[in-house]
Amino acid sequence: MSLPKIRLIDVSKTFDGQRALDGISLEVANGESLVLIGGSGSGKSLLLKTILGLVPPDSGCIEIDGQDSVGLSENERMVWMQRFGVLFQRQGLFDSLTVWENVAFRLLQDPAIDKSTARARAVEKLASVGLTADTADLYPAELSGGMQKRVGLARAIATDPEIIFLDEPTAGLDPIMSNVISELIVARKSDLGATIISVVSDMAVVREIAERVVMLHDGRIVWLGTVDELGTTDNAYVHQFVNQLIDGPIQMPSLAV
Repeated sequence: MSLPKIRLIDVSKTFDGQRALDGISLEVANGESLVLIGGSGSGKSLLLKTILGLVPPDSGCIEIDGQDSVGLSENERMVWMQRFGVLFQRQGLFDSLTVWENVAFRLLQDPAIDKSTARARAVEKLASVGLTADTADLYPAELSGGMQKRVGLARAIATDPEIIFLDEPTAGLDPIMSNVISELIVARKSDLGATIISVVSDMAVVREIAERVVMLHDGRIVWLGTVDELGTTDNAYVHQFVNQLIDGPIQMPSLAV
């Protein structure tokens, strides 16, 4: 039986006495596309950061291919991070760098890769997300929101990573562009054979890119199932979230009248 690509065992994190991640245990198979859903503050983005090692857990185990990543030295973590590609929630593009320099940012840090090779790789990745070579020398501010998302996705896959994390890849986009990004994610997963964990709020996108879905609430997993089971489960949290209901176990802050 093959090892899961990612395994979390009883992972917890507390901030100011509040449990932000509460005993998360989860396995993600090699090549799987897993989507995290849940309300604001449920721990979705924090979970990604914890797996990456950007936020160390207070307790628990995080394994990649059976190797525990908690407590790695700085040098060990730098090597370990090369296996990941990340699309940040707000793209995280550097305003002072051109599009191709943003895409090739990690490649440009490698002394074994010259600048022309890095640029050629960046242009290739831009083409894979539907952007022409003409965009390579533009700056992020010259791009539309949808184009910036695609540049962020191109950067996430620039090194052909084993694992890709996508934090709200379609947030703020119109439905047509959301469909474009969703199709690109599915296509690039097929190309790379990568394991993908995404944070997604748009249920149409969830159904397009997910194989399994995890719902978080108050830092705990309250449901896990296949994307097809989203519409049939009687889980109250999922029912409320998927149907965008006000009433249910997910309580929203009251607005002052």
